[in-house]
Order: sequence, then structure tokens, then C-alpha cells
Amino acid sequence: MRRVSVVGTSSGAGKSTLGRRLAGRLDLPFVELDALFWRPQWAKPAADEFRERVARILAGDGWVVDGNYTSHLGDLVWQRADTVVWLDIPLRVSLWRTFRRTMGRIRTGEELWAGNRETFRDAFLKRENLFVYAIRTHRRRQRLFEERLASARYGHLAIHRFRSTRAAARWLELQSLGAAGAPATA
Repeated sequence: MRRVSVVGTSSGAGKSTLGRRLAGRLDLPFVELDALFWRPQWAKPAADEFRERVARILAGDGWVVDGNYTSHLGDLVWQRADTVVWLDIPLRVSLWRTFRRTMGRIRTGEELWAGNRETFRDAFLKRENLFVYAIRTHRRRQRLFEERLASARYGHLAIHRFRSTRAAARWLELQSLGAAGAPATA
């Protein structure tokens, strides 16, 4: 396990938290796709620019990449990965985590990527806010990951699908003990 893609069915699944911890345990660089994607004032980069930035990082020997972005990157990450960790956490859990995280960031004014900050207006009042997006895409993304991971195209991947935070945490603990074991579904 040297090139790991950590994906989640929705925002708040725990991708960044698990990705950082796994990278630390494996002594690999952690790559947050959000940090590569977002520009100041929440501007999106040109598609080619984003793909090039990610491709340069993926050329390295080992990494843990956190984030979905399949609509922008296609299978760029999964073709280079040897492992996919899928956090298929229930929507209600993800929404609660996203709410807590967002409120904390708004309260503290925490700077995110490229100087961006979350605001109450953007988080809750915009028509297409993060919560609406999560609700609208959760099941669709679940089906997409199931289909993609069942494809022979990704037969080279070790797949670890976790439906609870507890199962993912147990698996992560095994990684620090050097007992990765066979691919798991929990």
C-alpha cells in the first residue's frame, strides 16, 4: 500500500481525517485535492490546470490522496493507485459532521484553501449549498463507486469499504501495527 485514494460517499465522511492519519502511519505525503482545486474567492481552476497539478503529484512513488473529483479527473487517481479506501458513511452521520465542522469554521473564521473561508450565507442560504449537494448526490455517488469498483478496469486495486467510522478506525489501527491484511468490507 503505497498509492492510496481515500474517497467518500459525501462531504463529512471523514476523508481528510482518515487520509492524514493513514499517510502518517505509512510515512507517505498526504495530498488534499480540495487544496489543489480551489482558488481565491472559491474560483475553480481550468480543467487542464487541475489535471496537470494532480498528475505531477501522482507521478511520485507514494502518496495518500483525499477527495473525489472524478468529474474533473476521471480515473487519473485510481489508475495510479494501488488501494482505494471508501468511506461509505451513512448520510445522516456525514450531514451532522458537515454541520459541526462548518459551524466551527464559521465561528473561528478558519482559513481553508487559497484564503477562502466558509460563511453562514454560503453554507446555509445558497440554493446549491454543501448540504443540498450532499443530499442530492449521496446515493448517486454510492452507485457510481459500486459500479466503478466492480469494473475489471480497477482490478488492480485493493479495496477497503467502510460503512462506519468505527470499522475504518479499527482498520487504521491495524495499519500502524503493520497488519494491513486482506481487503475488507465493513
